[in-house]
Amino acid sequence: MTRKALILIATVVLQGQDFTDIRIEKTVAGMRYTQGPVWSLEGFLLFSDTVTDKLHKFTPGKGVSEIASRAGGAAGNAYDEQGRLYTCEFRERRVTRTAKNGKVDVVAARFEGKRLNAPNDVVVRRDGNVYFTDPVFGNQKEGRELDFNGVYRITPRGEVDAIARWKTRPNGVALSPNGRVLYVSDADSRSVRAFDLNGGGAASNERIFIERVPGVPAGLRTDEKGDLFVAGRKIYIYSPRAQLLREIALAETPSNLAFGDSDLESLYVTARTSVYRIRVGVKGALPYAPQVP
Repeated sequence: MTRKALILIATVVLQGQDFTDIRIEKTVAGMRYTQGPVWSLEGFLLFSDTVTDKLHKFTPGKGVSEIASRAGGAAGNAYDEQGRLYTCEFRERRVTRTAKNGKVDVVAARFEGKRLNAPNDVVVRRDGNVYFTDPVFGNQKEGRELDFNGVYRITPRGEVDAIARWKTRPNGVALSPNGRVLYVSDADSRSVRAFDLNGGGAASNERIFIERVPGVPAGLRTDEKGDLFVAGRKIYIYSPRAQLLREIALAETPSNLAFGDSDLESLYVTARTSVYRIRVGVKGALPYAPQVP
């Protein structure tokens, strides 16, 4: 499916100054609820349409096409160093890994003998450690077996550890450029928390990084400078010291974010029925692959 790009104008607030010429391009339209964007170094953006249980890819210059249909309910996606795709399947209550030859393995479905709640978002560190969130939203409460909402790590050996057990609901997840800080958004407290990660991938020092994000904080991404991009009521950009640097408003509420294009300087945003692209002039941090020059 191809659609003519729609150029929108957004208002950006940067350190107290107003800019009204930021160009936001609608690259995909007509979806039901877009989520889980991730850029492939093969040159396309992959994203989920959670309502229709489909995975799509957008290739610049070619448009969008469906690449898979999964009854499991695809949400968050991430690639690892080998180009394998990790997908949170919230309806099947599991995390899967799809090899480049199409083989699908379940890498997380239970914890302490109980089924997961509804895995939502995932990120992979360069050393193979995988981090994902497991909240409960809406009717997912029916039949739940765990009495907490988890933030988990899958070790390179395939072991599943809970690094946080919350009563509130973890949502988006991202890594700092050096892989030493894990960021997790909290949908209920409207905050973003941070964890320190050691060389082996274990987490410690849980703390509040950002308080009172406007709207419900969802997807997260970092750029090469360590700035954190948060999908809330708008897109909010914070420094590594949690200072608000910029706000970008869209025509639809954003759900998640990914850097892409050949120079990694485009921010792709899933937002309800659409996917948007914003040229931001800074490279994104890709935790699953070497830095692109």
